[in-house]
Amino acid sequence: MSKGKTAAQTAHASLESCLKTLKTDKIYKTKVLDSWRKEGAKKIVLKVMSESALIKLRDEAVRAGLRSSLIKDAGFTEIPAGTITALAIGPDKEEKIDKITGNLATL
Repeated sequence: MSKGKTAAQTAHASLESCLKTLKTDKIYKTKVLDSWRKEGAKKIVLKVMSESALIKLRDEAVRAGLRSSLIKDAGFTEIPAGTITALAIGPDKEEKIDKITGNLATL
């Protein structure tokens, strides 16, 4: 993917994960989302080597009780429809997310 496409897919994933958090119960939303936003809404962009690696990370996040959003492209521009392009995990406590992503390199 081009740099612009990568940026757009990353934004899609981040937004979708936040929207999922907004739809959760009020206590979770307040404790996690509001806290994350007050702390600067930190986002870290990491890289993986394959689509299967993204799916594995998503599965680990789900097992850990973390919100996540796996993005499949619509296929209107650079890549075929249905291609998995990005994954957002969180927002949540940094320590919880790091248990899953701590070994990945930044993009």
